[in-house]
Amino acid sequence: MHMADALINPVVGGTMWAATAGLTAYSAKKVTSSMDKSRIPLMGVMGAFVFAAQMINFTIPGTGSSGHIGGGLLLAILLGPYASFITIASILTVQAFFFADGGLLALGSNIFNLGFFPCFVAYPLIFRNIAGDNPGKGRLFFGSILAAVIGLQLGSLGVVLETLFSGITELPFGTFLLLMQPIHLAIGVVEGIVTAVIAVFILDARPDILSLQVREKPKQFSMRKLVILFLVLAGITGGGVSWFASSHPDGLEWAIAGTSGSEEITGSSTAAHRVLSEAQEKTAILPDYAFKERAAEPAGKADPGTSLSGIVGILLTLGIVVLVGYLLKKFGKRSMSNNEQLR
Repeated sequence: MHMADALINPVVGGTMWAATAGLTAYSAKKVTSSMDKSRIPLMGVMGAFVFAAQMINFTIPGTGSSGHIGGGLLLAILLGPYASFITIASILTVQAFFFADGGLLALGSNIFNLGFFPCFVAYPLIFRNIAGDNPGKGRLFFGSILAAVIGLQLGSLGVVLETLFSGITELPFGTFLLLMQPIHLAIGVVEGIVTAVIAVFILDARPDILSLQVREKPKQFSMRKLVILFLVLAGITGGGVSWFASSHPDGLEWAIAGTSGSEEITGSSTAAHRVLSEAQEKTAILPDYAFKERAAEPAGKADPGTSLSGIVGILLTLGIVVLVGYLLKKFGKRSMSNNEQLR
């Protein structure tokens, strides 16, 4: 559900950038004062894992479409809403700048749609109310699925509204909405199941990690072992399993094709679009998760550029998220020290 720049105009793109910047600043302030420094490696490795997981498009049977998890809710369950929003923002920024996955003008919209709704709506209003402070596996599983579905439904609605306000005439509101919501309902169910399975595993392995007041239980994994486990899973997913991702258009492309007759539309074309498109061409080292000068490959053949993209993306995401986490904690510690001196 990564929007291209053609789907929005500069006014909508700028507005969503401003909204996202405000949410990022607010989340950063919360992280500086609330998150334990020992959680920063987990924050980084879960960002890397979600990056890798987003590379895996799964086929939606009977539709000719595919989907991938968003990961915002999973991050919120493990890290809390504020750290998870910063993490998903970092993932989408890496994807846009280095892999041309989603436009730069649309980056604010993509972060808002895939970050705000799962982290600040689905997680606190749906998941927490269902799971409760000390959930059993059943409530945790059901809450994860329902919250993931609602978060993705709201995110896909956000896409439709942003194209409407941008005046994209190729995508009439009613038709586009009727295609976007059902296909993302199916994608949301799959994401919910994946999220639920991981959440239940964490409940058994390290219940103290969940952003809930879980009753004290034995810890089956040390934090170090858990971080290594998810880092290995990220490497396997991004470096190998990504070869077998579905080649079908994702839910957004499928809905665009069903509405306009083409997976890509002309949409808006302004000076801002041209400047940002040229900038993205320069920063995208592996556009579309492949080598820039790759030769035509037979369908289904593994592309070594995909594996390289997975590994590079995992390392970039891991490094950026961990760096941001430590900088925020360092800044927060310095601010607290200054405040104490002023007293």
